Amino acid sequence: METPAGYGVVLVTAGNMQEAEAIANALVEAKLAACVSLLPIHSIYTWQGELHKEQEWQLVIKTDLAQFPAMEGKIKELHSYEMPEIIALPIVAGSQAYLQWISQQVKNKE
Repeated sequence: METPAGYGVVLVTAGNMQEAEAIANALVEAKLAACVSLLPIHSIYTWQGELHKEQEWQLVIKTDLAQFPAMEGKIKELHSYEMPEIIALPIVAGSQAYLQWISQQVKNKE
């Protein structure tokens, strides 16, 4: 097991599968993410004072967190929500081979 300095998972929700796939494709093609998993979810939240219950898609984005600023910009550019969820969680442990694969897939650190 490797101590994963700088690797993380970024969570983003999208309103439909097509938007989720478009964002995922753009991030992987731009080498901002190694992999994006898409999951259908049911979200309950308050927005502008009203309770919402929505079917959404959760993007689980595996990346080097050094890419977060560029990734955030790309997501905002493509996302239809006024204020999309874009949150990063650090990976605290992971298999060395998988973490090396993430590193090989994303742009090198500056």
